[in-house]
Amino acid sequence: MARSTRPEGAGAGGRDRGGALPFGLVDVAGPSMVPTLREGDQLLVRYGAPIRPGAVVLFRHPFQQDLLVVKRAAERRAAGWWLLSDNRPVDSDSRSYGAVPDELVLGRVLLRLRPRPAWLAPGRRLERLLLTPRLARVPGLARRLGAWVEEV
Repeated sequence: MARSTRPEGAGAGGRDRGGALPFGLVDVAGPSMVPTLREGDQLLVRYGAPIRPGAVVLFRHPFQQDLLVVKRAAERRAAGWWLLSDNRPVDSDSRSYGAVPDELVLGRVLLRLRPRPAWLAPGRRLERLLLTPRLARVPGLARRLGAWVEEV
């Protein structure tokens, strides 16, 4: 779950009528994204940003659209994005409500601003580089730089 500090009236695509930039701040509430995010973390979101598997995204809950939620985009399906919690025992994600339609996915989380700044959205080249066998041997490097690594 997330609480937005985005001004009212800004559109889902990040282009509101007032000419505001397509960025906003959200505060994390709840344990579903532990260890990546924790209660009270503040995030910078780029509204309307392209989504790809592995990205941390902000979306409107499919059954309660006034509720903003932060999850990890696992895969693109015909019905929308399959979004999962990083904290696997927490199943309040696509396992309980199915794929989330594109129009409910608001944007991509770029940074955790507080308590410790952390980049959560590396570019494709950097992500590929971090996942090469040579760099993948460095414990935690990919995750610290925002590349999504599925833990087994």
